[in-house]
Amino acid sequence: MINPWWAICILAPVFFVIGALIHALIRRFRMTAFNSLLLTFGLTVIIDAFIQWIWTADFRKLESVYSNSKFEIFGIYLPYAESFSFAISLICACSVYWVMKRTDMGKAVRAIAQDPQMATAYGINQKLITMCLAGFCTALAAVAGVCVSLIFTLNPSQLYTWIGVVFAVVMLGGLGSAFGPLLAGMLIGVSESITMVFIAPSWAPIVSFTLLIGLLLFRPDKI
Repeated sequence: MINPWWAICILAPVFFVIGALIHALIRRFRMTAFNSLLLTFGLTVIIDAFIQWIWTADFRKLESVYSNSKFEIFGIYLPYAESFSFAISLICACSVYWVMKRTDMGKAVRAIAQDPQMATAYGINQKLITMCLAGFCTALAAVAGVCVSLIFTLNPSQLYTWIGVVFAVVMLGGLGSAFGPLLAGMLIGVSESITMVFIAPSWAPIVSFTLLIGLLLFRPDKI
């Protein structure tokens, strides 16, 4: 069994390359934003079928040395897997914030997002920057996958369940924000846990969309 730390160190670079190659393919064939969305959903279906072909559709749990481990802080016992995932999330959020605000690459990304033509006119290599950005985003998805596998029981089709939650987290946290989605994810997680305890576990998935609908109704300017 590979240690989760080593799994992240191995998978993040591999998925960086995969994300960069997919982006290069999209640029090579000059796909529109809608067609690239269709491509990624098509790849999702293919990967889902491929996983079921190899490992079947049974529910599985990733067992590691940290699965049942806990540590104590001021008399409070915290599960290692959840604490590990939170620490990784905080490190990733801080890293993204630092890169976007303090480095030339981050400034180039923000310039491309605001005005691609003007950024290119000032000598920014848009092709290279966007390819690296796609790779970094895919690497972050790989890190998130490792953290999710440590906490939840998984099956191939479960990724469709997470799409709605991820969409709600990003919309609530705000596009272009490093710490907003992290805080939104914590809010949704706590809200779902309270719902499962006091109402029923089946009501938990409704929480994220209820919060999103409320934000759309009362603060549409924030979306």
